Amino acid sequence: MPIYIDADKCVGCKLCLSACPYGAIDMVEGKAVFNDNCTQCGACISSCKFGAIIAEITRKENVDTSQYKGVWVLAETHDGRLADVTLELVSEGRKLADELGVELAMVLAGWQVEPLAQIAAHYGADKVYLVEHETLEHYRTDPFTSVIAALINQYKPEIVLIGATVMGRDLASRIAARIGAGLTADCTGLAIDPETRLLMQTRPAFGGNVMATIVCRHARPQMATVRPRVMKKAEPDLSRTAEIIRSHVDLKEQAIAAKILEIIREEGRDELDVQEAEIIVSGGRGLRKAENFALIRELAEVLGAAVGASRATVDAGWIPAYHQVGQTGKTVQPKLYIACGISGAVQHLAGMGSSDCIVAINNDPDAPIFGVAHYGIVGDLFEVVPALTKALKKELGLE
Repeated sequence: MPIYIDADKCVGCKLCLSACPYGAIDMVEGKAVFNDNCTQCGACISSCKFGAIIAEITRKENVDTSQYKGVWVLAETHDGRLADVTLELVSEGRKLADELGVELAMVLAGWQVEPLAQIAAHYGADKVYLVEHETLEHYRTDPFTSVIAALINQYKPEIVLIGATVMGRDLASRIAARIGAGLTADCTGLAIDPETRLLMQTRPAFGGNVMATIVCRHARPQMATVRPRVMKKAEPDLSRTAEIIRSHVDLKEQAIAAKILEIIREEGRDELDVQEAEIIVSGGRGLRKAENFALIRELAEVLGAAVGASRATVDAGWIPAYHQVGQTGKTVQPKLYIACGISGAVQHLAGMGSSDCIVAINNDPDAPIFGVAHYGIVGDLFEVVPALTKALKKELGLE
């Protein structure tokens, strides 16, 4: 995406100077001009109020795809650690890179995050592109987009993967628009076509009734967001190391539109996240009312499990949305999933169907959930769940 400055429109306001993270704009005879530091990241375009900075859109079929090589994973960090979905994608990216015969790299942007680089190496990364700046301590769209778009333009990876999280969905779409790349959202499967070497990106469509496989033949890089917990994390190899490539940026807080004034933890968010839990106990419409989630929470506490929920209970306001499991909620892959009063709509099954062991409790013997369950209990959950909780307490010596 070539960018140029229309000198006739430039009024010399200098707004673009503070927007550029790389010091790539100089003032010459009262006009802005690009210098050799320009990475074509596009951060300056929106800063110009006079339309003087223009991006030329290259037709997709004219992109020289031979210039692009390598698989990248964009890291997501929380409280000084790599998100599980990032490690899942590094593990999956290792397989894709090996099949293509290329290197696997992770892009790590943040503040004081360098120790995380070698963790990525343990899961298969060959390189880590490290960008540290105080402005990147917490995620914000503009600075992260500018930094990562610049790295992509400079190093030209052929594949870029990112988790389909709140951050990932926001960031990936902005980067794709900035650099003119293709993007497939919410993938549940990735593979390499051995003949074309293209990334085959599989995602559910039409409410999960169809699995569509999408390829990006012309634009580069091929970008995909991937749902958490659909890829398996590899066993870490502590002997592996990665080359760290540092990128220095000069980000100015005053040039960023969004400011983070305070981070407020939502009440109850100290509970175990369903996407990270090895055991999940979920409740559905069969609970009848919000107060009855106490049965689910009690059983979950005994098992050291997270509390999940169907969309119907979230829509009814019985439980916060961050508990929702399913196509429009979170995709999970625990060792044990206990579904209580959940009928098993296809959207819910799409989010938990790959669990190692599924136990369904429902009073309807024809409920679809029994079609995927490894063990089924046909009965009244208001009798079965308390009895199960009591038996487990006795077995675990908690009474």
